[in-house]
Amino acid sequence: MPIPILKPTAARDEQFAGVTYHIEGELVPVLRIELASVPVYFEHHILLWKEPRTQIGIKSLKGGFKRIMAGMPILLTEASGPGQIAFSRDGAGHLFGIHLNRGEGIEMREHQFLAATGSVDYTFTRVKGVSNMLMGGTGFFIDHFSAQASEGIVWVHGYGNVFEVTLGAGEQIDVEPGGWVYKDRSVQMETQFQKFSTGLFASAAQIVCNRFTGPGRVGIQSMYIHMPTGE
Repeated sequence: MPIPILKPTAARDEQFAGVTYHIEGELVPVLRIELASVPVYFEHHILLWKEPRTQIGIKSLKGGFKRIMAGMPILLTEASGPGQIAFSRDGAGHLFGIHLNRGEGIEMREHQFLAATGSVDYTFTRVKGVSNMLMGGTGFFIDHFSAQASEGIVWVHGYGNVFEVTLGAGEQIDVEPGGWVYKDRSVQMETQFQKFSTGLFASAAQIVCNRFTGPGRVGIQSMYIHMPTGE
């Protein structure tokens, strides 16, 4: 099995999909985007600063009723150029961009998305059972981002540092359920319950992992935050 490799922790004058962006800082890094003709959308609470000439509006999302029933946002904030805008999340971590060519997509753990270019479509699915013990039996959501009409970028926040492993066809890796950040659509995910084989309480104890099967990429964060349960 290949070993996960640390993703770059900084970017300078990175250009793709009609925007130029920079990632700077260490403990709580900042994403700065130079906007021209391509807008970006984001959750409003991550905005750090912007130039006064940069325009802010609302971006509506598809499947509004479904999103309301799931407790997910139906509106996101959108920024249009010209001008510069910067984002950060209230937590130590690692920011990076995932570049999507036309027709490509990425699946991401909920609450890891930071921003995306306007050319990227966004939807979600609810996963039941995979994280029941972590989420009080409610399951969790996986965000889906795809570049259908043209290339685009999704910017991601991971807690701690983020490592990426590229699995070949049939290759597998087990990841603690709170540790994975994103995966290619070609990567399959299933839950594994493994009992301890030795020890006084071996028969009653078990460890839970998400097993990922390639081909494709999987992102793993070195620090993770479990969402609060109903308790």
